Amino acid sequence: MDWLNDFINSVRSLEMPPALNDILDIAVLAFAILELIKFMRDTRTGSIVKGVLILLVVYLFAYIVNMKVTLYLLSKVFSIGVLALIVLFQPELRRSIEKVGYFGWGMISKLGGESSDVGAWSKAIDIICDTCDNLSATTTGAIIVLERETKLGELVETGKVLNAEPSNELFNTIFFPKTPLHDGAVIMRDGLIYAAACFLPKPENEKLLPSELGSRHRAAIGMSENSDAVVVVVSEETGGISIAENGKLIRGYSKDTLKRALRDKILSDKIKARLKNADNRSGQSSN
Repeated sequence: MDWLNDFINSVRSLEMPPALNDILDIAVLAFAILELIKFMRDTRTGSIVKGVLILLVVYLFAYIVNMKVTLYLLSKVFSIGVLALIVLFQPELRRSIEKVGYFGWGMISKLGGESSDVGAWSKAIDIICDTCDNLSATTTGAIIVLERETKLGELVETGKVLNAEPSNELFNTIFFPKTPLHDGAVIMRDGLIYAAACFLPKPENEKLLPSELGSRHRAAIGMSENSDAVVVVVSEETGGISIAENGKLIRGYSKDTLKRALRDKILSDKIKARLKNADNRSGQSSN
């Protein structure tokens, strides 16, 4: 029962004033637990975690009453189960690690100053929203991927590199049903239309998605499952505007709500505040 003695000694050590390394240790552990809870809440791990907890309870009971066969079998299950869970939740784990890198790099970028492409993104977001509003009115399907920290080079290779300044005319030309580039997604990088006619990955659990979702919405969900990109979709059937992010699809956006959402997800806090003040001034001048 060495683990019990270690636990008792750990409890006794808490009677002494905590040192700096103890405080840092607690902070890191609390952060890790919080991220784990978010990970379980935002992914499909909930029911599996319940099953693992039940197995742990059975293992503890078997250990107390010395059920040797059960202990042996459960130890084998746990040794294989860890590897199986890593394989099963590989997309979720990769996305979580990417978020950690995105968070860290974002902090470094803020310390180093504003990104040079923020101005380009500000202009691009306005054009995207205008374009989606026009495409929605004419029920023209479209899918636009806004690349963030995760680079999408392997998907760019499936389409045609344009590296062009965004405009309503260019978007309308790309997504017009008779053009060669309309069948696929536009990938935007640093506020530019980097590539068009790109093919996106399928969702991990496509069979579990609502049957009314078309191929564009499914592709958008699949893209958001495999990267930190924000994907904007215009429905060809209804003209509805949606956003896919982190494997989730939110529908029912208007031009104004889409603009607020994209600014919130893409732009830095300082630029968002500046644009908000500019919108307020323009609104006051128009009145």
